[in-house]
Amino acid sequence: MHVSGIRRALFMAIDSGRDGSLAGGFAKLLCLLFLAGIAMRLTLLAVPPVIPLIHEQLHMSETQIGLLIGLPLAVFAVAAVPGSLLIARIGSNLAVVLGVTAAALAGAARGAAVDVGTLYAAAIVTGLGIAVMQPAMPMLVREWMPARIAAGTIAYSSGMVIGATIPPAVTLPFVLPLAGGSWRLDLVLWAVPAVAIALVFLLFGPKRQDQAIAVITGARGGLWWPDWKDPLVWLLGFGFGTNSAPFFAANAFLGDYLASRSQANLFGPALSALNGAQIVGLFVLIVMAGRLQRRAWPFLLFGPAMLAAFLGFIVVSSPLGIIACAALVGISTSITMTAILALPPVLAAPADVSRTAAGMLTITYTCAIVIPTLCGAIWDMTGKSWTVFVLPVLCSAGLTVIGAVAALYPSAVEKLAAQQA
Repeated sequence: MHVSGIRRALFMAIDSGRDGSLAGGFAKLLCLLFLAGIAMRLTLLAVPPVIPLIHEQLHMSETQIGLLIGLPLAVFAVAAVPGSLLIARIGSNLAVVLGVTAAALAGAARGAAVDVGTLYAAAIVTGLGIAVMQPAMPMLVREWMPARIAAGTIAYSSGMVIGATIPPAVTLPFVLPLAGGSWRLDLVLWAVPAVAIALVFLLFGPKRQDQAIAVITGARGGLWWPDWKDPLVWLLGFGFGTNSAPFFAANAFLGDYLASRSQANLFGPALSALNGAQIVGLFVLIVMAGRLQRRAWPFLLFGPAMLAAFLGFIVVSSPLGIIACAALVGISTSITMTAILALPPVLAAPADVSRTAAGMLTITYTCAIVIPTLCGAIWDMTGKSWTVFVLPVLCSAGLTVIGAVAALYPSAVEKLAAQQA
């Protein structure tokens, strides 16, 4: 697309978004993005509460259980770029519908697994569906509400947090009893709301307007392979990676770490604080939405806060202190995650949003796999439990610096204006 074409597309998109509506109203679009965010995590996080039942019935080892949790993350890293190709071919709106549907159906199919192999196969397809959605969401925000990108990003990232929180919170007390104690039926039941979200998205998502903007901005038939020479891809990837890896590491090792200090009784409250506190972060984001987009303060404030929390795990021994540190990690990761996710649609050229997001996610989830694995290896090599948090401390410092640099990075439009000046 010529430079003038990009500029026209940008100005048309901004003009169409100034009234806050595209085919049905700003509030409806926020709701659709929120529901899509929920669907991105709902079927994925339905598994952990029933792992003991799966473990027992399929006679799985601890290593196999670890692989069951890690497989979707690996798929996220591997499939992000092919997901960008699909978006370039069919458009972001339809890609989200197909991704939600695939994740829901494969999530339900996990309940029909006859052995570990078929369970893994269903888990991989579930991850593929989510991997298609993830680079599509920044593109949708850019297409639907170009003048309110921060609000759109908060909407779907809030959905991701809620989608990750609901299954662990309600499976054991409500859904599993409704399923008669069957983990298989439980997974099928969790697929039902995901299918419903796909139908809602298909029926009420913008169509004609969405297609017009997608064609103008190059979402269809445009570039899809990430530009690995672009520093922005690496800034966003490592920024999001230093946000995600410590969170996954905390979830993975907090229980064993507390047990090593004879504080295993704190694991339940600490884990609940780690994940539940992300909802508190959402309220901060809503209040500060107008001051979030391309601002360095979320990283300069919550990067050091997360660093302090991981140091607290090492030096603090009081139960209240441990729970407070876990909550601080949850809040910090929630706020900085949204701040990072808001950057691709703002900084990348309109035609490059999905492929930039795909490159970012490939790097991010590679970090999310490698860094927690190294954390465990460091613990094994040293024999000292506190060393498991060394890399999360370094990641927190990295998030502070990389996030702030990314937030202040010049956008494609600003670079274009500077070239023409």
